[in-house]
Amino acid sequence: MTVEKLVYGGDGLARLEGRVVLAPLVLPGERIRASAAQEKPGLVRARVLQVLEASPERVAAACPFFERCGGCQYQHASYALQLEAKRGILAEELRRLGGIEPPARIEVVPGEPWGYRNRTQIHFHEGRLGFRRMRSHELCAVDQCPIASPRINEVIRTLAAMQRDPRWPRFLRSLEVFTDEEQVQLNVIDTGRPVARRFFEWCAESIPGLVSGALDYQGRFRVSGSSFFQANRFLADRLAEAALAGAEGGRALDLYAGVGLFSIPLAGRFREVTAVEAGRGAVRDLEFNAARAGCANLHAVQSSTEAFLAALETAPDFVLLDPPRAGLGKPVVARLSALRPPKITIVACDPSTLARDLAGLSAAGYAIAGLTLVDLFPQTYHLEAVVRLERSGG
Repeated sequence: MTVEKLVYGGDGLARLEGRVVLAPLVLPGERIRASAAQEKPGLVRARVLQVLEASPERVAAACPFFERCGGCQYQHASYALQLEAKRGILAEELRRLGGIEPPARIEVVPGEPWGYRNRTQIHFHEGRLGFRRMRSHELCAVDQCPIASPRINEVIRTLAAMQRDPRWPRFLRSLEVFTDEEQVQLNVIDTGRPVARRFFEWCAESIPGLVSGALDYQGRFRVSGSSFFQANRFLADRLAEAALAGAEGGRALDLYAGVGLFSIPLAGRFREVTAVEAGRGAVRDLEFNAARAGCANLHAVQSSTEAFLAALETAPDFVLLDPPRAGLGKPVVARLSALRPPKITIVACDPSTLARDLAGLSAAGYAIAGLTLVDLFPQTYHLEAVVRLERSGG
């Protein structure tokens, strides 16, 4: 077969005898030989046996664990091709799932291809440490991660050495490591039983800068263990710039506000900003961050977005939404459609749920005024999209 294109999820798409064939670790234009791994009517998931004709954009992977570790899907592609593929995938998902024609020009904000992650989950099993294998829950043991920051790689090496010590809790299954390269936060993700305080005291002896509780990210954002913060250490400010482009006025809402990445700059553009966040810890962080930044016009509300919008009586001038991967959902789309704010910006990490949400807002009279792809996750199929919407006719 000849691979036609890359699709969301990292696979390449080819066609054979009227059926769609999806195969991993291939590139557009490549001639491949593959065997069926799973078959459904009209669809085959394949295992690549041989690349007969390689793309000129194929490169040598920088990571020795690539093709085994499930964290990256695109290390075999030049970074220019990765950006081109993601732009095409975003446009296709909007057309296919939302019936929406994307703008002729999709802005792209590239990222640093390596060493960008400030947050990652590390799994432990039978004295080994690593990530999940590709398309598996089994452990892929590693001793480094090229897309993780230098400090995270230091922590990986330290934890690997600590695992050989009898004091290591064998019931611990996974930890999240978060860092701003000065401080380090460890959060327990999965464990067979509670992890004692003395484990973290022991970690502090070997991990310089380990904090207990919240991490003060670059002295700008306090981030507690349960709070969300963007995982790219280079592009958080660029993402905020893209999301706030052209936004200013009287009243603004920041929904799914987190610790205030968007709320705080919004407070410099609007007379009044309400930031809505469901997590209690994140709201406390947001209030702390806003007070430190001197944002007296920023009011934080602990609430789900659905409940807050249901009680809202008048539309603000601008609404910014940064929902989780599941997207906005029908209740939020319906309430926004009824409130009819003149401008809405959505920051989305899943193009399929974004397409669904945009279809509902389009039916309510909103049109895309601008679309930006921010590449927060180089070497992977993940992408971040910023969509600026305006009501037709103003």
